[in-house]
Amino acid sequence: MAKKQFKAESKRLLDLMINSIYTHKEIFLRELLSNASDAVDKLAYKALTDDKVGVKRKDFQIFITPDRAGRTLTIADNGIGMTREELEKNLGTIARSGSFQFKQEMDKAEAGKAAKNVDIIGQFGVGFYSAFMVADQVTVRSRAYGSDEAWEWKSDGADGYTVEPCDKPGVGTDVILHIKQDTEEENYSQYMETYRIQELVKKYSDYVHTPIRMELEHTHMKPRPEDAGEDYKPEYETHRQVETLNSMVPLWQRAKSRVKKEEYDQFYKEKFSDWEEPLAVIHTSAEGQMEYKALLFIPSHAPYDYYSKDYEKGLQLYSSGVLIMDKCPDVVPDHFSFVKGIVDSPDLPLNISRETLQHTRALHIIEGNVEKKVKAELLKLQKEDREKYLKFWKGFARQLKYGTVNQYGAKKEVLQDLLLFPSSKGEELTTLAEYVERMPDDQPGIFYLCAESVDMAKALPQAERVLDKGYEILYFTDEVDEFVAQTLMEYGGKPFKDAATEDALPETEEEKAQAQQKAEANKPVLDFVKEVLGEKIHDVRLSKVLKSAPVCLSTDGPMSLEMEKYFQRVEGGMEGMKAQRVLELNADSSAYSALAQAVAQDPEKAKKYARLLYAQALIIAGLPLEDTAEYTRLVCELMV
Repeated sequence: MAKKQFKAESKRLLDLMINSIYTHKEIFLRELLSNASDAVDKLAYKALTDDKVGVKRKDFQIFITPDRAGRTLTIADNGIGMTREELEKNLGTIARSGSFQFKQEMDKAEAGKAAKNVDIIGQFGVGFYSAFMVADQVTVRSRAYGSDEAWEWKSDGADGYTVEPCDKPGVGTDVILHIKQDTEEENYSQYMETYRIQELVKKYSDYVHTPIRMELEHTHMKPRPEDAGEDYKPEYETHRQVETLNSMVPLWQRAKSRVKKEEYDQFYKEKFSDWEEPLAVIHTSAEGQMEYKALLFIPSHAPYDYYSKDYEKGLQLYSSGVLIMDKCPDVVPDHFSFVKGIVDSPDLPLNISRETLQHTRALHIIEGNVEKKVKAELLKLQKEDREKYLKFWKGFARQLKYGTVNQYGAKKEVLQDLLLFPSSKGEELTTLAEYVERMPDDQPGIFYLCAESVDMAKALPQAERVLDKGYEILYFTDEVDEFVAQTLMEYGGKPFKDAATEDALPETEEEKAQAQQKAEANKPVLDFVKEVLGEKIHDVRLSKVLKSAPVCLSTDGPMSLEMEKYFQRVEGGMEGMKAQRVLELNADSSAYSALAQAVAQDPEKAKKYARLLYAQALIIAGLPLEDTAEYTRLVCELMV
């Protein structure tokens, strides 16, 4: 029979599709199984209104037969089949989809509730041609429902195809791939190995709701005879049996009331290779603008590579039970990138290869809903099971904090209620809501102190005056905490206030006037110290924040000392990122009295005092001493 040419252009188009559209050659099996499932669904749909079909849903199947000797792989279904005309129309025209046309006709017919149970996976006509990635010849034998004739379509690739009559006893379609010979780059023989086929079905088509079956070979040791002697050698027997490779019913398609916690835990551990149970499970569905079902998991701990460049966020994406993407980043926000799980929707805006998505509003709808569900679940954990939430916080605190400051605080409203901080009120971490609820009526804001640890924060002399007022202080010990406060600016109408700054507490006009007089009276001492320290500091002033301690460091301008530390720690350090350091002296301390007396009577000793007080301020602030040898010498000299 004369070979016919493909209607959709040329070898170039076919080469483009099988070599460029699909990233992984293994995808071909998913595509052919999806087509077979569509064929079954079409006949199942027809059976709803046609008693002559005579096939019940449980009788439908897809059968895979690998033949290593003949170097073929056959995918056979007992679905609706194709006539000669349909073979030429659907397979002779690249990118022609019979499934898509059927879906349109079914929608127009408005067949009622029963039609909703029919999933049409294949929305594009190119899936079939993925077979040529692994096969040098493809044969399709098909007999349409209601027809006594069967037809064989055969093609070696872009050169064209033939269609001629054939023998086929039952309704349905057999797709026979003659697998390519192995090359140095590609192992095509793997697609005839039963273990590999099982892997691919489990990976891509586990939830196709038509049974996918294959005959498997099992070898067992025969029972040892009772009269066997010492020289008995074990004997083995092999038998073959047909097994179903796919589970068919996804966990997320079942009602929540019918799924046990143990089933969720086992599914999570197997699916996402975790040894620990998830902290929380979110099983949800949506209808309306976007129809989908989702099964989300909040892990108990951060993966080893979570805070590295190698970590990839994303949820597994299914379209009607068929895996489309293993990690789709567009359906989970960055700040919740730790979430694992699955989204399954028949409405996904797929591209032609079904491997990637078109970026449309539908994805943003899913992402927004995932964000709301995850936040609600975390708040529930925080309120009802604090121990679990603290375990979550230990692994993912940094992610939520950086999520708060990212994109100029675009997500701060989403994340602020999830944050926890250590506090002067006790050992337990506190939320901002809990802090505000405890605030006295006269407290002017949410106080915080920045330090490298809670112990260092507690030891800061600047905290004394705020604590003496009975006010609570949050201890910011992570490098990002101060940026969080600056991004939020306020919470519950209460502004964030750095307890180390002189304007943290309100000051009366009388107190301002007294402070000004005191500063003028002590100007000679302050000027002396400033001259001694030179460029090391921006200014020297009498402190309004110290009560018993003699000295501390503060800053002028927007950059704090903790910010300076952060920018110096980043890779290579950031030149010029220096805070304007201010040395604050407590005029009521005995150390200041000694300094003032030395300025008047012994300027050389006063210089040593000035340098020593500056070194002490550096130590209190957790900053490195600029000259440790000089500091040791100064201390020793003053001891003599």
